[in-house]
Amino acid sequence: MKRRAKIIATIGPVSNDQQTIRQLMEAGMDVVRLNFSHGDHATYHRTIRYLRDSAQELNRSLAIMQDLSGPKIRTGELENDQVELIEGKTLAITTQEITGTKEEIHVPYQDLPSSVEIGGRILLDDGQLELVVKEIEPNRVITEVVLGGTLKPHKGVNLPGADLKLEPLTEKDIKDLKFGLQHNVDAIALSFVHSASDIERLRQEIAKIDSTQADKPIIAKIEHPDALQNLHEIVHASDGVMVARGDLGIEMPAETIPIEQKRITALANSHLSYVIIATQMLDSMVESPRPTRAEATDVANAILDGSDAVMLSGETAIGNFPVKTVEMMASIISQSEDHIQDWGKTHFDLTEDSKHDAAVSITRAARDLAHDQDVEAIAVFTQSGRTARLMSKARPTVPILAFTPLEKTYRYISMLWGTTPYLIPHADSLEDMLVHVNEVVIEGTPVQPGQEVVLIAGFPINKMLPPNFALLHTVEHH
Repeated sequence: MKRRAKIIATIGPVSNDQQTIRQLMEAGMDVVRLNFSHGDHATYHRTIRYLRDSAQELNRSLAIMQDLSGPKIRTGELENDQVELIEGKTLAITTQEITGTKEEIHVPYQDLPSSVEIGGRILLDDGQLELVVKEIEPNRVITEVVLGGTLKPHKGVNLPGADLKLEPLTEKDIKDLKFGLQHNVDAIALSFVHSASDIERLRQEIAKIDSTQADKPIIAKIEHPDALQNLHEIVHASDGVMVARGDLGIEMPAETIPIEQKRITALANSHLSYVIIATQMLDSMVESPRPTRAEATDVANAILDGSDAVMLSGETAIGNFPVKTVEMMASIISQSEDHIQDWGKTHFDLTEDSKHDAAVSITRAARDLAHDQDVEAIAVFTQSGRTARLMSKARPTVPILAFTPLEKTYRYISMLWGTTPYLIPHADSLEDMLVHVNEVVIEGTPVQPGQEVVLIAGFPINKMLPPNFALLHTVEHH
């Protein structure tokens, strides 16, 4: 059976050409992540053109997810582009703009002195370097290097336990957002989400920039302890969550992350929300042509726990084996899905709101009908993609074929677990729908004439209603 969970791959210097992008798609890439913490708009403009052209050449749908940088604190410029921090030595951190040295570096966060306390930790470069606060001055923090090493410019600064005063969207984020909307990205990931109000702020900004894209799917990146405290509200306010284990693992003890990952996944699934597991999934493949056994197990567990997608970051952006990495991830997913009925989560405990949603009930009924009648596939007709998403979250054992007349929905659906999108002319009647099903199913899927599919849609057909009927249809020659 075709792989169900989707693969998100980050495009970067090693993969930013049309040939490699095409190879990544052929290897199994379903969704592209563009990380706006790096690169410029001219580069992204070229990348998006490569992506759209490759999808058209391969006659495939491909979703683009724009990952906004968010209010991450980073180090400033450094002498000779790097300094060596020595364990036991003193390092001053100033909020005033300077070119950093091994004695003093610049961090452009004006509230730094009021955000730390004596004895508190400051982590640099994803926790690779550690400082402890010794003195606090009006514009400077004096620290001792506890864990030394090489520091380069623009590396992340983490203040575990600190109450940071940061806006959810920076000026750079808003410029990047305008660019992304102008280029019709298919989803937007927001970094360092603390509360549901951060999501609402992004929605308002999207509507202000382009009201026709106000319903753009938003993915909340869970990478701060505050987000875990406000998880219910964040899941409710967003369209999906990303378990971003890099920063989360810096802000919290590493041993707590596996359980939090499972909790986030279960909660999101109960809300029928999209779930991505990200960061260091096949990290050793940046340098090696094969993953570690632990990494393979990590990917498999993410699939068995019910995630919709797994994400590659440095592996495909800066790694030595970007295409091999996607092939390996696809293989691990397929192996895991072969045993999902034995050890996987295939039924989710729904919230009370979801239980009373008629569209959810229809998709659940379609799943049960498909299983009871031993049909070959479920055909979904959708305008916005919501019916396809709900059908995906029902986790049927048969393929989901999603039909839409809208290009943006066609691309978005490629993000959804177990779902293959088809772009079709608008259907004005049930008869039109059945003709489209017959044509597509026979030409593009393993379903044969005489076999049955379950069809779900809203009726009357041209009213764009939520799904309200399910039909058992025998596929015919057209």
